[in-house]
Formats: sequence, structure tokens, C-alpha cells
Amino acid sequence: MRFDAPAVTAEKPLLGVLKGERPTVPPIWLMRQAGRYLPEYRELRAQKGGFLELVYDSGAAAEVTLQPLRRFGFDGAILFSDILIVPYAMGQDLWFEAGEGPRLAPILAEADLSALTPDFGRFDAVYETVRRVKAALDPSVTFLGFAGSPWTIATYMVAGQGSKDQGPARRMAYQEPDRFAALIDAIVDATIVYLSGQIEAGVEAVQLFDSWAGSLSPLQFERWVIAPNRAIVKGLKARHPDIPIIGFPKGAGAKLPDYARGTGVDAVGVDETVDPHWANAALPAGLPVQGNLDPLALIAGGKAVEQAVDNIRAGFSDRPHIFNLGHGILPDTPIDHVDALLSYVRQEGDRN
Repeated sequence: MRFDAPAVTAEKPLLGVLKGERPTVPPIWLMRQAGRYLPEYRELRAQKGGFLELVYDSGAAAEVTLQPLRRFGFDGAILFSDILIVPYAMGQDLWFEAGEGPRLAPILAEADLSALTPDFGRFDAVYETVRRVKAALDPSVTFLGFAGSPWTIATYMVAGQGSKDQGPARRMAYQEPDRFAALIDAIVDATIVYLSGQIEAGVEAVQLFDSWAGSLSPLQFERWVIAPNRAIVKGLKARHPDIPIIGFPKGAGAKLPDYARGTGVDAVGVDETVDPHWANAALPAGLPVQGNLDPLALIAGGKAVEQAVDNIRAGFSDRPHIFNLGHGILPDTPIDHVDALLSYVRQEGDRN
């Protein structure tokens, strides 16, 4: 696979890196950059009364997407939504319990997939958010859409909520592999529809979040992470061959090179537990990478951030690199630490 990029992407640094360019200063965005660490987000969410209400108000969701761009001047905008919109559109009820997180019903550990009635119209408000953001976005900023990867989505659908070790889904995958495969296949199909709709509405690249990929054994990882993501990449590329796809299998560790080769993604997100020097040596030559500052280092700030940035930049110095966190920004992150991070990455890039 080649990673050549047309010259026009110089006007969009992040998109250029996804297509193989290596600018002196790496483009930067942060996972969950639109969120609770920002006072303007907290104020808007309080007005709307709940998370799902915020997601489904396209004007408000567009505003949330744009808030961190105005404050920090990131090179990428990430759509404000939630990975559980896919099971919601597949027919599960979705709500958020205050202080406890999302809930889905019926629980598929106890009910069949056939009990669900899909309603892909539940994607429409998200597509409207994309259109509103696209109309307001600075042309130099790359607009990223996203979806959860099938394994991570399945863990919520089977348990009806988040679980510490993803035990209910892992049990089903071992004990009822045909039933679990049918669920995964249905998620793959819904995700292709969802991401294709985001692309048609205006996003320029998409990211697949596999937050719980690290909970699987190697054989299960191949079956429930690599194969389904490969199917999504294939389906999206058939419809939108020029749209870059970032794969982020959190916790993959030593399985990361197999993921990169097996899925066909255009770039790989690397979590904070991965040594960037190892990743650079192990991943396919020329493959763009994204990451991988520890979100807790950003909270600490100062020398902790500078040392980590230096190590990450050195590790990925000879391949296309998007600077990001190794997972989402945490709610208690000081805003001035984010300002300092951007300043240091960009100044450090200029020095090189």
C-alpha cells in the first residue's frame, strides 16, 4: 500500500498526513476535545438537560463540535455524538443514567437480535449536525466523523451497559459464536450506513473507536476486531475510495501491527501504553500514526508533558504523524495545559 498525497492537502495539514504527508509541525487534535473540561460545554449541556438531548439537537451538537476549535485552533474537528447511536438506530432503547452512564434495552444477553426493529432515521440528526459544522468550519481544518467498532458496540448491546471486563460479550462470543457473529455482522452493516451518511454530509475522514479491543485473546481479536473492521473498511472504500479511515484499537498492544495489516485502515491510533519507538519499528512502513500522549500527563502539565512530547515526536519522526492523546481528554484537565501543549508541539515542531 502506498501513502502518497496530492499537494492540495497542504491547505489541510491533518488530511495531508492521513494521505502520507510529513509536515515539519504535526497537526494536532485531541480525542474528546469537545467535552466536560470546557466551561462553555458544561453551560450548554446544563441548558439542554441531558447528554442524548444535546446529541439530538443538531444546532447544539454543532456548537459543541466547534467550541474547542474557537478556543484552541486545533487542526481537526471531531463530530460531537456518541458511539451508541448505532445500537439505538439498530432498535435498542438508549438512555443515560445520571452518574452511571448509558443504558440499552433489551439486553441482548437475554433477547434475540430479531427482537429489534431498526430505524436508521435515528442517524438523521447526526447528519444534520455534520452539515451545520461543515458550513461553519475553517477550510484549513479537517472534519472527522466516527463510529464505534463492532466489538466495542457489541459489548454494550449484550450487557445493556458498560462492563468492567466485557464479560457478557466475551462469554457469548465463546459459547454462542454463531449468534454473536450475527450481531457483529449486523453492527458492521449499520456502521457502514452510518459512516457513509456522515461522509455524504461532509466529513473528510472517519475514525473507528475500539475502546475495549484490549480485552480479547489473540484468536478472538482476529475474529471480533480485525475481521469486522476489515469489512467496514472494505464497505466504505467501495462507496468512498478517497476517504481516509483511522483505526483506534485501544489496548491492542503487540497485536497492533496485525490490526494495521489486517484491517486495511489508512492510519492507526496508538494508545498511551504503547512505546512510540516500538510502534514505529513494528508498524508498516509509511503508515500514518496518531497519538499517543497520556491524558494524565496532560493533567500534570509542565515537564511531564514536554518530556512525553519529545519522546513521541522522536519515535514517530520518520513517518506521517498526527499528534493526539492516547485516549480521551479527561474532565479535570486544566485548560491552560491544553494551550501549553499546543504551543509546545508547534514550537518543538518548528525547531525540528
